[in-house]
Amino acid sequence: MPPRNEEAEHGPEAGTGAGGEPSPAGGAFTQRSAPARRSPRRRRTAGAPVASRSNAVHPGAWWLWALGLATAASRTNNPLLLGLLVGVAGYVVAARKTDAPWARSYTAFIKIGLFVVGIRLVFNLVLGSPIPGSHTLFTLPQLPLPDWAKGIRVGGRVTAEGMLFALYDGARLATLLICVGAANALANPARLLKSLPGALYEAGVAVVVAMTFAPNMVADVVRLRTARRLRGRPTGGIRAIAQIGLPVLEGALERSVAVAASMDARGYGRTAQVPAPVRHLTTALTLGGLLGVCAGTYGLLASEGAGYGIPVLAAGLAASLAGLRLGGRRQLRTRYRPDRWGARSWLVAGSGAMAAALMLWAGTYAPDALTLGVVPLSAAALPLWPALSLLAGLLPAFVAPVPAASPVPPAPPAPPAPPKESA
Repeated sequence: MPPRNEEAEHGPEAGTGAGGEPSPAGGAFTQRSAPARRSPRRRRTAGAPVASRSNAVHPGAWWLWALGLATAASRTNNPLLLGLLVGVAGYVVAARKTDAPWARSYTAFIKIGLFVVGIRLVFNLVLGSPIPGSHTLFTLPQLPLPDWAKGIRVGGRVTAEGMLFALYDGARLATLLICVGAANALANPARLLKSLPGALYEAGVAVVVAMTFAPNMVADVVRLRTARRLRGRPTGGIRAIAQIGLPVLEGALERSVAVAASMDARGYGRTAQVPAPVRHLTTALTLGGLLGVCAGTYGLLASEGAGYGIPVLAAGLAASLAGLRLGGRRQLRTRYRPDRWGARSWLVAGSGAMAAALMLWAGTYAPDALTLGVVPLSAAALPLWPALSLLAGLLPAFVAPVPAASPVPPAPPAPPAPPKESA
């Protein structure tokens, strides 16, 4: 049997009773230390275990889920459906995000989306809209332009139809950005880089470094604003932005130099010797496959090319995969503990694909509910079946593993109590 721990059973010092009173065993007056604070219990939902390295969702599954939601958003300009998509993405992020720095960038993407909507409305005010309208809101002074600038106007009549069309268009673009922000907040960039094919490894390094820059920059801005607020300095205005921007850029430069030095020390950029015919065949397959993927995607998104979209997309994907397989021979690297694509990853990726497929199908039986017209003016209505199809994107909030709660550091021990004076 292991020896008994007297200190663990009787306190830090033998002969000390509760509350610092002397025990019968004798001893001086001492104050017992405060008990350590327990870490919060790990959150757990029905059917979803606590996240660990063995059951974590593959980062590529999060990106496929987000791209599926973005595809669904590109098929409609109904503000109610777009708002439902934003709510679906936000709920999944709130339920499954971690405490990592990149997980705090989702709010920044929402602000960028609102900024895009505002910029789209400002452009419509200044440059006008090609949408004819009969409901004039107000008229701005129009700037006369030369003859070579025909078709462009600055100022003039602002109609309600044009503003509503600009609002719908900006809301769709903002929803696309928010879906990308959801993937950026849920997927680990380092794990995503490790899962890329060998042919895309160098390009993936650049993309992951660029993706990591935005969350770190947001964290630096929040930290500097908090420090200025604690010092009693203003955090708004042009002067405050200039004083915050310089340390942020300085930190980004130092971080980029450190990343470059660490990558150089680890031997990034090494390539193997591959015969010239294999290199040429790899280039032809990759470029041809990417062109086929672009043409097939356009055929799926456009109503005119629905017939050839799927075959061209399948052929392009096959050629691209073959090119990536051959191009991976140039990379001399191994993978340590590669991420597994388990059943939960398939469910996460499939939920986004299902939402996109159901919205593509909804365009065949309810096109007027997905694409709203502004002439004449009419109120937007929420179609039932397209709205229910978007709820398929909520599946990751129930099947993905729940992130473990961060441990709470133990409380410092209480100071010793002064000895009691005898009467």
